[in-house]
Amino acid sequence: MAIRQKTVITVKLDGHSTSHSRTVVNCRDLTSIIDEPVERGGSNEGFSPTETAYAALIGCTNTIGNKCAKKLEKDIGTLGFEMEVEIDRRGVMLLEEIDNPFKAIRLSVTADGPLSQAELDEVAAETEKYCAVSKLYKSAGTDVTVTWRKV
Repeated sequence: MAIRQKTVITVKLDGHSTSHSRTVVNCRDLTSIIDEPVERGGSNEGFSPTETAYAALIGCTNTIGNKCAKKLEKDIGTLGFEMEVEIDRRGVMLLEEIDNPFKAIRLSVTADGPLSQAELDEVAAETEKYCAVSKLYKSAGTDVTVTWRKV
């Protein structure tokens, strides 16, 4: 008998601050440091909170992209990522409240697998349907552009 996976789960994290900018976050058996760069008063021991959010999109694109490729029986090989983000910093600078500071995200994905560009486009289309982090940004009104290219 196959074990049926739950479709809705609760994820628990905990954390504590070690300074005004450095936070230790625990999830499962892992620990992550979220910090600010030195020029913003941090100790530069981890990604900033917003950088952590951007990195989540790269991680989600990788994970869901590979799952979709497997489902479609396509060998995408190794993926590479380059990202540019336009952020309105007035909110984090406490100048004024901004409904959505993430104005635009441009993510470029490269794949070195043996599949054709048309097959890679199919994987990209499926990934767009299921990447939770991409959907989060898009729902907030961020202009998200993800391009996939075979190398």
